[in-house]
Amino acid sequence: MAKLTKNQKEALAKFDKNAAYPLNEAADIVKKIHTAKFDESVDLDIRLGVDPRKANQMVRGVVALPHGTGKTIRVLVLCTPDKEEEAKAAGADYVGLDDYIEKIKGGWTDVDVVITMPSVMPKIGPLGKVLGPRGLMPNPKAGTVTMEIEKAVKDVKAGKIDFKVDKYGIVHTSIGKVSFDKNKLVDNAKELLQTIIKMKPASSKGTYMKSVYMSSTMSPGIKVDTKSVT
Repeated sequence: MAKLTKNQKEALAKFDKNAAYPLNEAADIVKKIHTAKFDESVDLDIRLGVDPRKANQMVRGVVALPHGTGKTIRVLVLCTPDKEEEAKAAGADYVGLDDYIEKIKGGWTDVDVVITMPSVMPKIGPLGKVLGPRGLMPNPKAGTVTMEIEKAVKDVKAGKIDFKVDKYGIVHTSIGKVSFDKNKLVDNAKELLQTIIKMKPASSKGTYMKSVYMSSTMSPGIKVDTKSVT
């Protein structure tokens, strides 16, 4: 077992790792045990009572966090020439089509979100092997395959995030930064959790939201009392 650092020991001494805390207290603890010199991300790990191997139990969606993520989101828009000005005006960082497709084929993925149009998807499909593993493949359900390019870019820049349950039944995503006011972290967490609750598959039996943990990039996880969010 890895030896705990001094900072890790001090962090663990500030809360009971076996206790489940109300959401607002968990956010308070995460802010208090923050020790890194950079502005850490605050993450939620939500274990769901679903079997992701079954198509009717896949939980995936998008949510607009009321206070954004605190991150600078780099957006690539792959579109036809008639949509380029719209994409640039909305704040897209990279706009084009064939030239960027060639760059991606060469391994370039220096972006956070890729947005495209339905008519362009046949060209994007072959990029799945590069974009898929990095979570960058455009998807209509995530709002990243659309004719409303301006809205899609602005939504992403404002804090709209895509989430998906992994093969272990866990949704892992960032909800802000430790520099955020505690109430902003709580608002963002509630928005995400309530969205996930509303998406409970009809075929999911038993406890749906099994556990929720909040942590920063470098901190241990704080167990959240699921009764405080359901």
